Amino acid sequence: MGSSSSNMNNIPDGQQLLQETGFSAAHIVRLYERFEFLDKDNTGHLRPEDLETVPDLDKNPIGARIIGAFFPPGKETLDFGSFVRILAHFRPADSNRARDGAQQEPANSTTGKLRFAFQLYDQDGDGKISRDELLQVLRSMLGLQVTEEQLQCIAERAIQEADADKDDAISFDEFRKSLEKVDIDHKMSISFLR
Repeated sequence: MGSSSSNMNNIPDGQQLLQETGFSAAHIVRLYERFEFLDKDNTGHLRPEDLETVPDLDKNPIGARIIGAFFPPGKETLDFGSFVRILAHFRPADSNRARDGAQQEPANSTTGKLRFAFQLYDQDGDGKISRDELLQVLRSMLGLQVTEEQLQCIAERAIQEADADKDDAISFDEFRKSLEKVDIDHKMSISFLR
């Protein structure tokens, strides 16, 4: 641990990131090393192209959407603090971590993980997953494994099952309710951070 804490002094906003994200000093140091590795131009910022070199994202059918989640509209680069804050969504939940009323809900809470997943579908940011947005994700994930007609049926059924208010779209609350029985913490945790 001594080397981690001494290396923390070289990391921009390292102590603040420890508090905000719940990562350990060793994890922050490791993420900083990974960030520097991805920052081939040594600019202190990452671009979408830098994240495209990550093998797991490159192979992931929705990798482009995941990379897009790191870069809000109009933002073309990512600093280390933003990088860590986004990766905090994938940190296993810490039920022992106390939170006072003034603190924001941790990114790695079930709700934080669901909000992150929701935005991967809600590409126009209107707070709803439309049939077209759902179809785009299904096409990315299933590709040529199923016909377009089958994709349409899957999307239709998903909308019907989740759309409680019958507005032909899925709101965040409907999304959350439809995933109540799914172990989101397990599905959205990166094992190398354990």
